[in-house]
Amino acid sequence: MRVNHLVVIKFREGVDETRIASHLAALAGLRVKMPELIVDLSLGRNFTDRAAGYTHAVTVTLANREALPIYLQHPEHQAVAAGLRADADYLVLDYEF
Repeated sequence: MRVNHLVVIKFREGVDETRIASHLAALAGLRVKMPELIVDLSLGRNFTDRAAGYTHAVTVTLANREALPIYLQHPEHQAVAAGLRADADYLVLDYEF
């Protein structure tokens, strides 16, 4: 079964659009940097008022459950996650489908 790693992001007050764009570019770049792990990656900005202040989301599709810890510990993921931790709050959900 494949796995979706879903991250819902709320950038903190004061984080400007240039910095947000940089985070989103880094997230999108993970697919190119880890083609052996990432089957698909999508991200975008929320356009409704139903997300309790969360503004963006990224979904990373992995081949299977065994790929998740490898992805999470990968240095490229660690670098992107560290940047997000500095500027955002987020929720993470991992599920098989």
